[in-house]
Amino acid sequence: MPTVRQKVLFIIPTLGGGGAERVFITLLRHLDRTRFEPHLGLLAKTGAYLPEVPEDVPIHDLHVSRVRRCLPRLVRLIRRLRPRAVLSTLRELNLALVAAKPLLPPGTRLFVRETAPVATDVRTKSRFPGAWHWLCRLLYARADRVICVSENVLDGLASLGVRRDKLARIYSPVDIDFVRREAATSSPYRSAGLHLVAAGRLTREKGFDVLLEAMQLVSQHVPAARLTILGEGPLGTELRQQRDALGLSEVVTFAGFQPNPYPYFKHAHALVLSSRYEGLPVVVLEALALGTRVIAVDCPGGVREIVHAYSRARLVPNLDAHLLAQAIVGACEPDDGKGAASEAGDEELLAQFRVERVVDEYESVLSGEGQL
Repeated sequence: MPTVRQKVLFIIPTLGGGGAERVFITLLRHLDRTRFEPHLGLLAKTGAYLPEVPEDVPIHDLHVSRVRRCLPRLVRLIRRLRPRAVLSTLRELNLALVAAKPLLPPGTRLFVRETAPVATDVRTKSRFPGAWHWLCRLLYARADRVICVSENVLDGLASLGVRRDKLARIYSPVDIDFVRREAATSSPYRSAGLHLVAAGRLTREKGFDVLLEAMQLVSQHVPAARLTILGEGPLGTELRQQRDALGLSEVVTFAGFQPNPYPYFKHAHALVLSSRYEGLPVVVLEALALGTRVIAVDCPGGVREIVHAYSRARLVPNLDAHLLAQAIVGACEPDDGKGAASEAGDEELLAQFRVERVVDEYESVLSGEGQL
């Protein structure tokens, strides 16, 4: 007798070029089709990752521009599809979904994915962090599970009062074989120099303003150093103006969003993570999978969890332009090898983020089979 597949609805605002969007694409690609029937709900059917949605995944466009306007249509969609499980990501959407749980068909299991250290994130972005803390504590209790992308994110929610039995730590998946295949092209860098790369949305939390200050110092010691920043975002104009004011127009290139960033990672001397906070920086894992050095700020979130044990990674104590510049200059020295003797150990550490392992953990939670 054929197995009845469980219908799972993935919900995300758009498929813009961010880490959460990339993770959802990876999960949709690898979810076991003999057990699950995946659907994708979007508040707006836009984003650079749209072409990467697997052909067998129906896309449901809610045609709304704001989370606060999506609930009636989202509830109607869930009532019509009647999925066994719903998985959402990004906090505002998560909270809206669990607030609407009483309106959903009985038995609908709700799973929400928290991608950032909540206390730091809301303190940075909101004038009313206490209200956000209260909402997270109250509403996340209604979810069947809250999937946290790192132990740090999990501990942060627990400290806000969310019960630990509601929380599961599942790292973001990295499709290492895919990353390595996509990186197997010629270098995208068209000029001579010692190339550094950074990637992320051009927002304050990514710390690119401090990275630019650090690059001014780096240029004084390593004139051949060049930095390429991949990504788009609201601070694009401001950051370009800062670059020019610092005299770095020949040193720093803003390359915009790249659907395939992996050649940039592979052919770079090092990837630099200058974030003010991070839930779990997938770009770091992707760079490590390609054998690229990583220089990462030890910011609030899951960076330390994935960086401290790698032979090819350096942790910078805090987000300071001078400290970051010192680490970059040190990584540029000829004797700063990639730790070939430790690469087998690095591969073993990467195994916990491999897509096969992470998807198994998601499938266990979505099906209600196990506790993590």
